Amino acid sequence: MFETAFIVGPTCAGKSGLAAGFARFVFAKKNISCEVVSCDSMQIYRYMDIGTAKPSKDEQKIVPYHMIDVVDITGEYNVAKFVSDAQKSISEIKERNHLPLVVGGTGMYFRALADGLFDGPTADLKIRERLEGEAEKNGVSFLFAKLGEVDKISAAKIEPTDKRRIIRALEVYYSSGRPISEYQTQWGKKKDVKVIGITRERADLYDRINERVDEMFKNGLVDEVKRLEELGLRSNKTAGQALGYKELLEYLDGKCGLEEAKELIKTHTRQYAKRQLTWFRRDERVKWIEIKKSENEESVVKRIYEQFSRYNHKTAI
Repeated sequence: MFETAFIVGPTCAGKSGLAAGFARFVFAKKNISCEVVSCDSMQIYRYMDIGTAKPSKDEQKIVPYHMIDVVDITGEYNVAKFVSDAQKSISEIKERNHLPLVVGGTGMYFRALADGLFDGPTADLKIRERLEGEAEKNGVSFLFAKLGEVDKISAAKIEPTDKRRIIRALEVYYSSGRPISEYQTQWGKKKDVKVIGITRERADLYDRINERVDEMFKNGLVDEVKRLEELGLRSNKTAGQALGYKELLEYLDGKCGLEEAKELIKTHTRQYAKRQLTWFRRDERVKWIEIKKSENEESVVKRIYEQFSRYNHKTAI
């Protein structure tokens, strides 16, 4: 039975395309079928397609994908549910004697799936609603200042504008009396997993981000957000804060112009890519492959294959 393989890295580095290319390469070389398990906290929502760069239906026919379109836009979802659902998918893939290939850039999801969840307190909706009200009244910066007073470690890791994570960190502190950073030291022991990190030179990565955002707008991102708003996007505090969706909801509210929203999406996506790199670079298990701008997919796929083959596992690819 095959070990699970992971491909991680920042947004727009080319992970999804390379995963599909890798699957085709492995099948041609070894007659081993791969199935992709998405490790993306937004691709799990149905109809959030363009803004999450979800693989198309045709692409999903070439390589089977899991953990995509799992829940409706108004549905609640979290890292614990992801781990449970993803583990089930991985088990079923292994039962078919196929190779599970986990691909994505959501660091928390990767860590929880690879090593197990930390034992933190469950959601306290009353505290969360109170904090949401404070954010609405006084601004996110007000809550971020509060977080800095009670949990300096978390405040150093969370962006001052990341309302969802700020509220969750304060919620944990107010409900348990302990900062979330203490709970997060209780992650399961790091396991010996195969992890390839995909990255690019910063200028190249940022160019790709800008190009992707332009392409999303050409493909109808504004109309997608309008449809999702009708389906209840605003009611989902997680999905409604997703890159591309949050900014366009503000545009629809008249808080900014369309071009300003587009530039904000580009800026926020670049910032997110930087945070992703910081997260994954802290994990010494990740073996990095930096793609040169002139390098073609076939060359990179071969490098990924060679890197996975170097792992000293009894079931090497």
